[in-house]
Amino acid sequence: MTSRRPDLGRITLSVLAIGGLIGGSLWILAPFLGAFIWAAMIVVATWPMMRRVESMFGGRRTPAVAVMSLGLLAVLLVPIGVALQAILSHTDEMIALLERVPEMQLPAAPDWLGRIPVAGARVQAAWNQLAGEGFAVLMVQAQPYFRSVGAWLAQQAGSFALLLVQFVLIVILAAVLYAGGESWAAWVRSFARRLADQQGDGMVVLAGQAIRGVALGVVVTALVQSLLGGIGLAVIGVPFAGVLTAIMFALCIAQLGPFLVLLGATAWAYHSLGSGWGTFMLVWALVVGTLDNFLRPMLIRRGADLPLMLIFAGVIGGLIAFGIVGIFVGPVVLAVAYTLLDNWVVAAASDSAGPPDTDARTKQ
Repeated sequence: MTSRRPDLGRITLSVLAIGGLIGGSLWILAPFLGAFIWAAMIVVATWPMMRRVESMFGGRRTPAVAVMSLGLLAVLLVPIGVALQAILSHTDEMIALLERVPEMQLPAAPDWLGRIPVAGARVQAAWNQLAGEGFAVLMVQAQPYFRSVGAWLAQQAGSFALLLVQFVLIVILAAVLYAGGESWAAWVRSFARRLADQQGDGMVVLAGQAIRGVALGVVVTALVQSLLGGIGLAVIGVPFAGVLTAIMFALCIAQLGPFLVLLGATAWAYHSLGSGWGTFMLVWALVVGTLDNFLRPMLIRRGADLPLMLIFAGVIGGLIAFGIVGIFVGPVVLAVAYTLLDNWVVAAASDSAGPPDTDARTKQ
């Protein structure tokens, strides 16, 4: 018998048809992919919380999904509403504050600042230079940047309504995923096993652990830092403390830290409240700004048993490559790639070692 030769034309057309279906499906779903990815990341990260809420309702899924969806909607929309309300209610004060900025004078830097190791002398010199020149010179130098920021904000104003629609869509998709979480997870794990047997299933579990690790390490740390920073702003009475707290949270999520806002509040405290409150705010800024060095690694370790540098590189690289959603996508991609590569190296080392030398044991 002669073996049948593969029908290359049929195979080629089948591959093209499948590729066309996949490409067409992605094209049709493109407006929803961003919201779906966000919803999937949120559901994976908060699934243990959803199960605890479900147990509080006696194992009933529907009220638990309703509670989690309302909570997610509040988390997404309430900060925007609070910020808009604060901005609109303090518009006159903001204009008056901006008009007074060129006339403000910063006091001389405290002597102990120059005694801080490494950067103390340079920080003190920059502080004293700014105190001598005044904010008017700084405002003149910053005007081009202000104009660029203003132009960017004007361009983005039209997309604000689209952002609200995306938030609502994320909540709806998250509710769908919450309602059928087990079936969705079973389908994804079955698909992964179809691709790579048990190793594929392990990769899905690892991806979920990486998402939870990032959610604990990055998001919770940003929340703690921004809340503590906001408490400091409220204690000394900084104007627009709520808006500044929201800005700190966004900066912490972007891995820039709360220092920019807290140091500005420190300068305001030195100018308006004197050296006592200014020194308090400076110390508080140092404590809150360095908190992530201890809190983030501890929380990441609780969520995923992966190298800390791998997770951190995934967060920063993912943020640069994919935007804010890359904070979750980056660590997942690196974690899966690292585990696959590590398993391959271990398997190769085991194969090169070969079976044990039974002849040597027999001679002994």
